[in-house]
Amino acid sequence: MTKIADTARYDPVWRAAEPYMRARRNDVHIPLSFAWCQRLLDLHPEADRDVCSLAILLHDIGWYSIDMDRIIEEGFRSDNPLQSDVRYLHEAEGVRLGTEVLRATGWSEEIIAQVCEIIDGHDTRPDPHHLNDRIVRDADKLWRFEVTGIAVACDWFAVTPHGYADMLEAQKDILETAPGREMAARELAATRAKLMLHVL
Repeated sequence: MTKIADTARYDPVWRAAEPYMRARRNDVHIPLSFAWCQRLLDLHPEADRDVCSLAILLHDIGWYSIDMDRIIEEGFRSDNPLQSDVRYLHEAEGVRLGTEVLRATGWSEEIIAQVCEIIDGHDTRPDPHHLNDRIVRDADKLWRFEVTGIAVACDWFAVTPHGYADMLEAQKDILETAPGREMAARELAATRAKLMLHVL
């Protein structure tokens, strides 16, 4: 398992994936989630840093293939957004595009298979397969608890920042790892204070 903390090794993947990050504010979401992933990996040295880092970097690039209006209406505002067709489609497209990016940047087929296993089902699979999967799932969610995450996502759900923070209050306890749950609780409290949500 790789434990290299130098994230510059992933720069070619960032560059290759960049064109696909212009959908659904993934150019904001993915870098913030990547940073959360690195923090979780520092606390879980037994996890595979390459697999987790590449999976979080590529997990949502499949949204690029879907119309933004459809993403919002079906993926965030429908009765069951996590089981909507667009959720499954963005995972499948993420696997397709992610495979192309990883092959083009020289990663082994073994790594590609492990990364794509995580991407395929990261939103829709009820239970994670293993620690790498749990870390990526938590990193994917932790950005929501930041000021930036609330500012972006409250519009997707058509609620106020206060309303979205209240939604996150229930979600913080269902993250997959103990450090993830602790980070979510701390970050949400700090974000509530910064956004004056005790008043607004």
